[in-house]
Amino acid sequence: MFSSVSYQTGCQETHASKSGLNLMKFGEMLIQPGTLLQYDWYKSWEGRESLLSILHRNMHHRKLFGLLEEPLLPVQFSSSDVQYKIFVSGRSGVGKTSALAKLSGNEVPTMHSETPGIQTQVVYWPAKLVQTNKIVMFRLHFWDAGDAALKKFDHILPACKENADAVVFHFSFTDRGSFEDLPRHMARIVSPSDNTCKLVLGTKYDQLAHSDVTHQELREFEQQYKIPVLKIANIANYEQSELQTEVHEVAPVLNTLCEYLWRRDQVAAGVLQTERQTDEQRHSDEDQMVLYF
Repeated sequence: MFSSVSYQTGCQETHASKSGLNLMKFGEMLIQPGTLLQYDWYKSWEGRESLLSILHRNMHHRKLFGLLEEPLLPVQFSSSDVQYKIFVSGRSGVGKTSALAKLSGNEVPTMHSETPGIQTQVVYWPAKLVQTNKIVMFRLHFWDAGDAALKKFDHILPACKENADAVVFHFSFTDRGSFEDLPRHMARIVSPSDNTCKLVLGTKYDQLAHSDVTHQELREFEQQYKIPVLKIANIANYEQSELQTEVHEVAPVLNTLCEYLWRRDQVAAGVLQTERQTDEQRHSDEDQMVLYF
């Protein structure tokens, strides 16, 4: 894992119970990182060659693609493409737009300004499947809407949620209120029974010394709501060089998002079972064993 972005989890039991939503599970189940996607594959020779399809040759900056353009993987690699719509949600000022700029390889804004209406951004990310060793190019279409616009115009929230494959809820490590409001905010945006992937992204992790949220609280949040909590720094790290400049910082977030989206599709296709189906199968097997004996 890396200092600026890492896969760790969790929230405080007391804050959840205060919200009145402590019994609600928004996610299906937590996935051990690397279960479906090879998390460190991008560091390999094959991974670096694939990353050249989205990075410039110096490996410092992301390529920009037009509306009708897309990255091309090396012809010797067997690959397929998938695309998803992701709705970015959270309080005003928590750093949603800055985090999206970091994930997309764009310049991170240094001053806060309210997002007017809806802004969209496409992020390409190649990953390799664990089971088949096949490379998949993920096309992640992010939808970011300003909090003021959501409150002012009734059509914006439905437009962002329509056909969304995932919702990434944001909070700031320097704003405890944004963290404590997560259960209520999630309940307003999604329901536990819908088929969208739900993830949480903690922003401004570069200001960890001023953090109002502990790692223990994050772990408890994850276990209670069955939603992964990721972290990202809202600044550009200019001290690193080559591949580390950008990819190492965003890889854990993008890999995790892609893995949860891929698992959702595999469950829908009947290739994988949900946690509930697994439990039902286990109980059925136990009942059969009892009858046998």
